[in-house]
Amino acid sequence: MLEARDVTVRYGRQVVLDRVSLRVEPGRVTGLAGPSGCGKSTLARVLALMLRPSGGSVVLDGQAVGRWRQRAPRAQRTSVALLYQQPRLAADPRLTLTEIIAEPLAAAGRPDPERVAALAAETGLTPDLLTRRPHEVSDGQLQRACVARALVLEPRYLICDEMTTMLDASTQAHLVAVVEAYRERSGAGVLAVSHDDALLDRWAHRRVRLGETELGEAAPAPG
Repeated sequence: MLEARDVTVRYGRQVVLDRVSLRVEPGRVTGLAGPSGCGKSTLARVLALMLRPSGGSVVLDGQAVGRWRQRAPRAQRTSVALLYQQPRLAADPRLTLTEIIAEPLAAAGRPDPERVAALAAETGLTPDLLTRRPHEVSDGQLQRACVARALVLEPRYLICDEMTTMLDASTQAHLVAVVEAYRERSGAGVLAVSHDDALLDRWAHRRVRLGETELGEAAPAPG
């Protein structure tokens, strides 16, 4: 289980999160809702070990997180993957889509061209797109590469921070289906952060509004 326990985040004197607790269970989709500016993305970054909180703790599969970002142990760092809303801010513009997908494997010293090709195909990227750089593809095509990159090391938890907001309905449905297929075969836990209540109603097993109690069970995503 991935847990935030009484997490507080401050930027100077501004309190962005105040003693927030949340759990992401293996094998299930937790939906996180709330208005703009309430701290959803900040909480996502804390849970992804990208931002050290001012107070509280993060517990990953029973082990408290003591270090953050690149200082976190590799086993913890690679257990959680984060998908951002804006793929152009998350992708190196100098890399081809193949290189973007392969980034985590290269960093881990585990090149695996076959896995990269398989994930590219699963996310709907055709071979002619893989040699292109971010400025040569659409937002939807680049987000497909970012989804493949997030899955390439087989994380135990996947945090989707408004990953479908900028996408057309067809691409949105396809990428949700890719994440769902990964969850079902791997038993990974998913945190789906979204303003889209209809999407969370379809996708999440449990939905939480930031700052409130759990909203109860929602219908699981269609297969």
